[in-house]
Amino acid sequence: MNDYYLIVTYILGGILGLCVGSFLNVVIYRVPEGMSLASPPSHCPRCKYSLKWYDNIPVLSYIILGGKCRSCKTHISFRYTAVELTNTLLWLLSVYAYAKDNLPYAIICALGCSVLVCIFFIDLEHKIIPDRFQIILGLLGIAAIFFDKNTQWYSHLVGAAAGGTVFGLVAYFGSRKYGKEALGGGDIKLSIVSGLLLGWEKLLVAMLVATVGGSIILLSLRAKKDQAKDTEYPFAPFITAGIAFALFFGDKLIDAYMSLIRSGF
Repeated sequence: MNDYYLIVTYILGGILGLCVGSFLNVVIYRVPEGMSLASPPSHCPRCKYSLKWYDNIPVLSYIILGGKCRSCKTHISFRYTAVELTNTLLWLLSVYAYAKDNLPYAIICALGCSVLVCIFFIDLEHKIIPDRFQIILGLLGIAAIFFDKNTQWYSHLVGAAAGGTVFGLVAYFGSRKYGKEALGGGDIKLSIVSGLLLGWEKLLVAMLVATVGGSIILLSLRAKKDQAKDTEYPFAPFITAGIAFALFFGDKLIDAYMSLIRSGF
């Protein structure tokens, strides 16, 4: 891919990422509520004002409206803009990391990241991971077997098996030790499809990021006086962050580590 087409790909990736991010807000809001994604049209949850096209321009409309509904002036959560910007950044990273040499895999990564964004925010708010997202990630994982040039095809299958086994054991022994569910079934399914998408090597990177990052943040939260000891926290946001990190930086991190091993530190 020459420089001209690469620049065009960046522009299209950014625009599409922003537009898809706007749609993800609909998905994140409606799927947990069992609502249709097609109807009713986008509206203010409080006054039911139907948004016009110029109220739905990603990021720009939020700035123009000052973060408030045009009709009732109710505050609009910044989460909507955060989702749009996050998805745009992830799509641009997909283009940067893979589009020049492997456009199909760049598309797989971009779509996978959009699914991860949905899982992140839905689990953060509702503590659930709808199965439809697991299925989509699984299908993208199957596609990755054929287009991931940096990972052997069997590594994806081993990753799926390893992810399910490790997280299944953690859930089993954790529940026996603490007398309650230590890890949700949705998290176990997510680890399986994550292993299929990443391969076992990058899955290790993802889980390292997830567990270290999750431990630091959760311990900080539990240290607060107003947090009860038995408060439950969603873990999928940390897993999704680890997966995204591994998608873009996993191979480089693994190569750097292997170089250190070969050089004897």
